[in-house]
Amino acid sequence: MLAHVLGSKFIDHLPFYRQSQMYKRQGLHIPESTIGGWFNAGCNLLKFLYDSQKTIVQSSNYLMADETPIPVLTADKPGATHKGYHWVYYDPVRKQVLFDYRKTRGREGPNEFLKNFSGHLQTDGYTAYNNLENQANITQLACMAHARRKFEHALDNNPELAGWAMASIQKLYDIERQAREASLSPDAIKQLRQEQAKPILDEMGRWLKEQINLTLPKSAIGGAIAYTLTLWPRLIRYIEDGRFQIDNNLIENSIRPVTLGRKNYLFAGSHEAAQQAAVIYSLLATCKINNVEPMAWLTNTLAVISDYPGNKLHTLLPGQK
Repeated sequence: MLAHVLGSKFIDHLPFYRQSQMYKRQGLHIPESTIGGWFNAGCNLLKFLYDSQKTIVQSSNYLMADETPIPVLTADKPGATHKGYHWVYYDPVRKQVLFDYRKTRGREGPNEFLKNFSGHLQTDGYTAYNNLENQANITQLACMAHARRKFEHALDNNPELAGWAMASIQKLYDIERQAREASLSPDAIKQLRQEQAKPILDEMGRWLKEQINLTLPKSAIGGAIAYTLTLWPRLIRYIEDGRFQIDNNLIENSIRPVTLGRKNYLFAGSHEAAQQAAVIYSLLATCKINNVEPMAWLTNTLAVISDYPGNKLHTLLPGQK
């Protein structure tokens, strides 16, 4: 029942009052407040697993990061909502997704979360990830999909230049598809990229430098070129390691349930509720990325977690052994 309550809200995006109404139609009179209490109890159990997952993610040497807003009811804003943020971190190697709720979109969130991180961080170029206190230990990668979108938006402005850039980027994605379909090892992926992607990137880099002075800075195509050129060292870094991804679309896919949730249950009832949502979103997103059936995983995990050895908690995580 507890798994059903959690799954109905965070998989099927049904707020508790709708669940209560659905149960009532079946002759089960379960008040919304009771369902909310069950939710809190479930989150309290799963919080231990979330903390174990957080340790795993923070120990990675390659992470993707993104953020998405969540409206939150607070006592200091009666009749209005506070815009909080879920900062989302994804370890593509161990396939673990972690949502970290923060009250703002400021640098404080990643600053705290990544204070002991050492390795490569892939983002969309948002400035909050720049100049972190731990910046000396962080090498940044950027997202080619975001660069492509800039040129896609510039098609009406300058179809010739935007089309050339999009065609070049498509060639890069064709190489990535080739690697996936052949199930290549990281070393083989690196070799393939060096042989096939590097010449394309070299040509595109020269083209960007030539075109930046030939386009209007405030035009859509000028903005796309400037954005891409500014991030160019980070954009091409993915060819240095076969583990790296060309973009951070995987983490964006993990964020989509939050967007759907906003449309259905509109807001979190408090900052505490937003953090509890982060716990559930983390575990269910990790189920999805590992092709684990979420309801079965929730049911099995909730049945055993209260008596599970603390030093083996990580084995309950989707995709972990």
